Amino acid sequence: MFEDINKVLLITDMDGTFLPKSKIPGVNSLKAIADFQSRGGKFSIATGRAIQAARQYFNSFSVNCPIIMCNGGMVYDLNNKKQIYDVFVPEYTREIVKAVLSDNPDVGCEVLTLDNVYVPQMTEMEAVHNEICMVDPVICTVDEIPPDWYKVLFAIEPENMERLISSVKGKNWTGVEFVRSSSEYYEILPMNISKGYALKKMREICSLEDFTIVAMGDYNNDLEMLKVADFSICPSNAVDEIKAVSDLILPVSCEEDAVCAAIKYIYKQLKN
Repeated sequence: MFEDINKVLLITDMDGTFLPKSKIPGVNSLKAIADFQSRGGKFSIATGRAIQAARQYFNSFSVNCPIIMCNGGMVYDLNNKKQIYDVFVPEYTREIVKAVLSDNPDVGCEVLTLDNVYVPQMTEMEAVHNEICMVDPVICTVDEIPPDWYKVLFAIEPENMERLISSVKGKNWTGVEFVRSSSEYYEILPMNISKGYALKKMREICSLEDFTIVAMGDYNNDLEMLKVADFSICPSNAVDEIKAVSDLILPVSCEEDAVCAAIKYIYKQLKN
């Protein structure tokens, strides 16, 4: 599986896997990524973030393979600045969002498109998310948001999340996927779209069939990606569902340079 480092791709989730709570990548992980690439390995990210929210990090590390954005809604060639694969939620998602916000006035909301992040309902939780992602959102109504939505994110306090999920499930909406991406975020994605599906498309489009793909993740929105990968790794802070499907559970968390630990593991598996 690890015969040649030139045929190994390490792709990692960002928040909770690569990034600690401070959202500042660990120095050891940054050094390890640079070394991994210098030896011929490929490195990429798979995140729920939009391009606007991920771009801030590319001054501290580089990728040498396309990246997965919006929890699988887009595969983006950062070097050539173009999408190589994307899919949008159906237009009737607009009506779903209106209903969710009407029923839950305390829920923050943002809609991700290629060019902007739109916020039709601002709350304290949503403002915190904007600050974390370092985005300057467009405040507007749901009807004012242009078409071609990659995903919708709802932000709510963790203690109120089950109420939101129950409210949504009670509507029996079809044609979209509802995914919990963290303790405080609940998302609408295109049907059957995930980081895992996007990784399949990336492998096909980018001619990575003969690569060993190693995927890292910590939360439920990483589940399909870990299943699709040839080898799956999670940090010690991962949720139980992720640990259950991981080939390797690291003894360190995202606060302790988990990506660096994963790269050290890959080096040990490489055949001379």
